[in-house]
Amino acid sequence: MFCFVLTVFPLSCVVQNYAWGKLGLDSEVARLVVGSDPMAVVEENRPYAELWMGAHPKGDAIIKDNRIPQKTLGQWVAHHPGCLGSKVKDTFQGQLPFLFKVLSVNTALSIQAHPNKELAAKLHAQFPEHYPDDNHKPEMAIALTHFEGLCGFRPVEEIVGFLKSVPEFHALVGNEAAEELRGSVGTMGQALRKCFTRMMNCEKKVFVDQLNMLVKRVTEEAAAGKDTSGSNGELLLRLHSQFPGDIGCFSIYFLNRVTLEPGEAMFLGANEPHAYLFGDCVECMACSDNTVRAGLTPKFIDVHTLCEMLNYSPAPASSKIFPCIQDPSDPCVSLYDPPVPDFTVMRIQVPGSVKQYLVAPLDCAGILLVVHGEASAASAAAHSDLALHRGSVLFISANESLTLHISSPSGMTLFRACCLL
Repeated sequence: MFCFVLTVFPLSCVVQNYAWGKLGLDSEVARLVVGSDPMAVVEENRPYAELWMGAHPKGDAIIKDNRIPQKTLGQWVAHHPGCLGSKVKDTFQGQLPFLFKVLSVNTALSIQAHPNKELAAKLHAQFPEHYPDDNHKPEMAIALTHFEGLCGFRPVEEIVGFLKSVPEFHALVGNEAAEELRGSVGTMGQALRKCFTRMMNCEKKVFVDQLNMLVKRVTEEAAAGKDTSGSNGELLLRLHSQFPGDIGCFSIYFLNRVTLEPGEAMFLGANEPHAYLFGDCVECMACSDNTVRAGLTPKFIDVHTLCEMLNYSPAPASSKIFPCIQDPSDPCVSLYDPPVPDFTVMRIQVPGSVKQYLVAPLDCAGILLVVHGEASAASAAAHSDLALHRGSVLFISANESLTLHISSPSGMTLFRACCLL
């Protein structure tokens, strides 16, 4: 007897209410949830930080189709691994290899980096309570609104400039390490590692005293109308108000401040120091939850591991913006294709003049998110059309296409996460 298997279906996705998230309907996460389900209740003073679209055990999406006996996406993929496409199924042992997210950041996330596969396996074996799986976690953030973050080590001349203009920062690094950095030729990475490690391992009373002195000085300078940019004053005071007495406040003198406008992206490979500061973004990553933290967080910190693992290659902030490329076969599609096999993200922008659009089939499974516009979606694999609107999330199996009949006069914007091997 023939058994029809649905291969395109809507998902109800898990919201994470981490404390750093934007509150209530200020959050893009919350607004997308309400767009997807008008009956959803959003609490005004509750943070809505992340929307998880995938099959990770900590946030497995619920299938919104009562004809499918498996209740979650993870269960469904386990029963139907062929939906991933043969190459993805074989390469990733029948697992969906990526986790797709929307983030709404109100206060800074931790100073952090993600381990490569070798280190992830080691950390998971030694400290499974802190490192919950053995997978790496490269990730990409694509801005939905103006977005701010810290990413990678600044050019050495910028760090040396702060060592001169911020005596409190110099006090934590120390004369010897600071001089070594100033004179570093060919040993730049070693000198940078020494400076950063000395600061991060500074005795708590010492760095708290220096931070308090710095905050007092910058506050007084700002009140007197003086330019505080030489001390990165605006960002310093903001981070200190969020995490008073935290060593991570000094990281702004080591790390690039990167700003993204909608559609611009950052890619964060293994061992890249970073922190998100503010804004809304779409994020895609390998299916993992491994993070090594060392500041700006109440969570477990592991300074030794972070300092040992980091990539100490200085580069300007502009180099941290990851380019997207136009899909040569579809003028509506921009590709964000990072140098890892686990995921690729497509931004699909359909103009208002187009009333019918084909979401092309791929030889891999994907997750489709609608961030703007409305349409009915027809698929050969579905018994009936699906109504799509802002916040809708669809799972699309490998080799399945979707025809959108667009009803919104301003067109549609969608993001599609997939794995193009």
